[in-house]
Amino acid sequence: MSTTPVAKPVAAPVAKPLAKLVTKPLVRRPPRRRPSRRRWTTERVVFTTLNTTFLLALAALMLYPLLNTLAISLNDGMDAVRGGIGIWPRVFSLQNYEVVLNMDTIYQAFFMSVLKTVVVVATNLFFTSMLAYALSRREFIFRRPITMVFVLTMYFDAGLIPNYLLIRDLGMLNTFHAYWVPVIISAFNLIVLRTYMKSIPDEVTESARIDGAGEFRTWWQIVMPLCRPALAVVGLFVAVGSWNAWLDTLLYNSGEQWLSTLQYELQKLLSSSMNAGANSGNLANNAATVGSGGQLTTPIALRSAITMVAAVPILLVYPFLQKHFVSGLMIGSVKG
Repeated sequence: MSTTPVAKPVAAPVAKPLAKLVTKPLVRRPPRRRPSRRRWTTERVVFTTLNTTFLLALAALMLYPLLNTLAISLNDGMDAVRGGIGIWPRVFSLQNYEVVLNMDTIYQAFFMSVLKTVVVVATNLFFTSMLAYALSRREFIFRRPITMVFVLTMYFDAGLIPNYLLIRDLGMLNTFHAYWVPVIISAFNLIVLRTYMKSIPDEVTESARIDGAGEFRTWWQIVMPLCRPALAVVGLFVAVGSWNAWLDTLLYNSGEQWLSTLQYELQKLLSSSMNAGANSGNLANNAATVGSGGQLTTPIALRSAITMVAAVPILLVYPFLQKHFVSGLMIGSVKG
């Protein structure tokens, strides 16, 4: 009688504690290597030294005219005629700024300049970017002839007298429209924005059309946000040009005091001080008594104070636009 062996029951595997499974890493990652320090070779030391020296010298050349103008504006007018002022006033005085800020029309002219600059920048960016979007589309068959027409205006200009006759015939003399209508579209800014928009991939606009967006909505909600760096640069150029302009006020709106701008009032003040200094008989010092309080100043000191008063608003606006100059164009818009 044969006996068959009976299989012994296999013991069940012992379950490991859950804490060990959780704490045990599933994949072993190689240890991070510390970045190796770059060795300071002779070539690198020479290049860093020369590069730093050149950049510091270039920064000094850029800052010195501004600091010198500020020092002269804060210096006594009679002492500034002697010359030799560097970046620090020799005889500190706020008399030059008192002459400028005590003008009766300075604050109203400042408000008009701000309003003019805001309107000119807004209308120029709106209409120029709209036209640039149309000219950047490949399906628009008339994009090349229209672009050529605008490019020709950069080389040929009718002149000052025809422009004045045009503004007069349009009935815009002594009106606020003479400030923003003639500069509603700039040919140079048009070329810049058109080139920028042409670099946007077609997949971006095509996906918007698939979702049912029209041309206006594609331009406003898709293209315009991607063009913020270009719009910031163009907007800064337009703002600086509009803020510093005074010839348009002299030609078109000199008959209305409420339309006078800050630059025009400062130019009149500078002209009056120079004429008074030339007619005073003291040409050596060329001093002039200007302002309602009869302050004594000189054209060189007054010119520096006027320059600083006119430049401060632009210097305050520039830091807010600087971040858009280095921002990327297509970050997160198209996935490869």
